Amino acid sequence: MVDSRETLTVNAFVVGYPIKHSRSPIIHSHWLKTFGIAGSYKAVEVAPADLGNFIMSLKHGGPGAPVGGNVTIPHKEAVCQLADRPDELARELGAANTVWMEEGRLCATNTDGYGFVANLDERHPGWDKTERAVVLGAGGASRAVIQSLRDRGIVEIHVLNRTVERAHELADRFGPRVHSHPQAALHEVMQGAGLFVNTTSLGMDGTEVPGLDFSPLAAGAVVTDIVYVPLVTPILKMAQEQGIATVDGLGMLLHQAKPGFKTWFGQMPEVDETLRSLIIADMERH
Repeated sequence: MVDSRETLTVNAFVVGYPIKHSRSPIIHSHWLKTFGIAGSYKAVEVAPADLGNFIMSLKHGGPGAPVGGNVTIPHKEAVCQLADRPDELARELGAANTVWMEEGRLCATNTDGYGFVANLDERHPGWDKTERAVVLGAGGASRAVIQSLRDRGIVEIHVLNRTVERAHELADRFGPRVHSHPQAALHEVMQGAGLFVNTTSLGMDGTEVPGLDFSPLAAGAVVTDIVYVPLVTPILKMAQEQGIATVDGLGMLLHQAKPGFKTWFGQMPEVDETLRSLIIADMERH
């Protein structure tokens, strides 16, 4: 029996607004070339007002239409609502970043949490031996991180935010393992924590960050940042200067792409140094 993927061109996309700076086409084009798959993956810019029409065209697409794609800012929440079959992860988050057509239905999931923990597993195995994690920030980006830490079995997840009400909302959403605090409690809640995660935009593009003292963290703790431009963010640099192990955020971007590629193109790709180098070179150009 001949797999139709060997004879047909399979098309996928990433949709967002704006979209020109997305690096997802570089990632997926690399994997398509690696596997020798006849397919394409393109960035599509769609304004929020036009998203409904875009999803309808996807649902009613004929031969050559995309089989699915990625969803990025600002469409993750809206696509989750428009999907016919959002899975449990997407429903709890209220956001989807990966969609595909199945039996005429638009299915949706969220692989951001998968990418987050896969990056830590690759770059610092054993990070999950701790019982206590600290998450700085309670915006949309923190949701998948908190969900993935809880599902991985972290016993205490402490979320801090400048507007503490937003942290309270996440504690309510994700259950009794998640505790909310004002940002002023940071030094106190870091006591004995084995993982510190920055999910805020602090340090993005190298902007100034107030000094952080990581000394309360447990021996062998890890500091990670979901910001990856620059690769060594100010928060990671501070941690390194204090002798704390760090994991950069680039791997989260790379690993979150893997499940979607498998769904659309039928092969599970690998995140390797060649791919990392491609993305880092692109970051250096822009």
